[in-house]
Amino acid sequence: MSNIVAIVGRPNVGKSTLYNRLIGGRQSIVDDVSGVTRDRQYGTCVWNGKTFTVIDTGGFVQGSDDVFEKAIREQVKIAIDEASVIIFLVDVTTSITDLDEEISSMLRRTDKPVLLVVNKVDNHERLMEANEFWSLGFEETFFLSSLTGSGSGDMLDAVTEHIDEDNVIQSDLPKFAIIGQPNVGKSSFTNALLGEERNIVTDIAGTTRDSIHTTYKKFGKEFIIVDTAGIRKKAKVHENLEFYSVMRAIKAIEEADVCLLMIEAQTGIEAQDMSILKVMQRRNKGLVILVNKWDLIEKETNTARDMEAEIKQRLAPFNDVPIIFISALEKQRIFQSIEAALEVYENRNQRIKTSELNEVMLNAIEKFPPPAHRGRYIRIKYVTQLPTYFPAFAFFCNHPKHVKENYKNYLENQLRKHFNFKGVPISIFFRQK
Repeated sequence: MSNIVAIVGRPNVGKSTLYNRLIGGRQSIVDDVSGVTRDRQYGTCVWNGKTFTVIDTGGFVQGSDDVFEKAIREQVKIAIDEASVIIFLVDVTTSITDLDEEISSMLRRTDKPVLLVVNKVDNHERLMEANEFWSLGFEETFFLSSLTGSGSGDMLDAVTEHIDEDNVIQSDLPKFAIIGQPNVGKSSFTNALLGEERNIVTDIAGTTRDSIHTTYKKFGKEFIIVDTAGIRKKAKVHENLEFYSVMRAIKAIEEADVCLLMIEAQTGIEAQDMSILKVMQRRNKGLVILVNKWDLIEKETNTARDMEAEIKQRLAPFNDVPIIFISALEKQRIFQSIEAALEVYENRNQRIKTSELNEVMLNAIEKFPPPAHRGRYIRIKYVTQLPTYFPAFAFFCNHPKHVKENYKNYLENQLRKHFNFKGVPISIFFRQK
């Protein structure tokens, strides 16, 4: 079970606007032309102290109107399978359409929580008109305007009621997820590691399996592999394969401590990988990058050092990450990948003594104090590590709101320089002393 909230609905009901409102940014291109939303549509939302990933299915539909309807049905099916909460968005200005009826009959059959959200309700007249949507038969129905945000708080309260943050696998063993785009070699890697053909990918419609958890116990190492194999190889899911694999990847990220992001040596890091990386960072997961199919690269043309530099440039400022060149097929450096993941796991769990932390960091602050804000000097007096399951630090100072982003980066670099946080995102907070 993962904390994924999927927004479904027909084109132009305002899915992207609602998505932007929830993740608090204008990440997607919003336009009136059907299907113009092209950005990778997933981001993190925090409400009532709970964190969840929001997916805007609109970002995954391409093609003509008839393809749309087919693709939307397919997405609703995937959302029913993979999401923990479904927001079904409709538009008060167009009344109930046939496609709305069709989607609602699919959603009524699921036992997952479904919130019917009537959008564009921004005046009294529309509020009256919105009442007809109760006839779709959803107990949790909300009227809102995603443009102005009115009514979104009540809906978010209801979403978080259904989000259970404690539903990860209960185990003290490190949990590693192998993430990557379809056909990058995730299954070959798992099989090479476990020494057996684990992932049977069948052509039967709907052979979807949940992420499989395998305990690895060899050579004195023990950990759990969160495996997201079993993507449905069928024509129907073809145009939505990307949407489906994103759902799967996010699910695995939620459950893992360390993510092994696999990319292809021929293509390097692509936009899709960067989007997934952002989710890992926001969820404070450890990271190891595996460059697979390295055996197919002409060694003279592209040295590992050049490629590593290129990857780190894409990752900046968070480029303190292990990058390992592997061949899952030839079983090259498979074990080294695991060693790196175990090290990152240790880094993520380390606690630094407060005395040591203050000695190192206050010294670094003295050498390079934070720039003044409008003539006010910023003084940082004390640092402590917060009791979270990932590295987070609070710096106590007199004007916490005025510390600039680049100074925050300086502090992060100092932490990385003096302590080993390789492969782990660091969170820094400024608090009033």
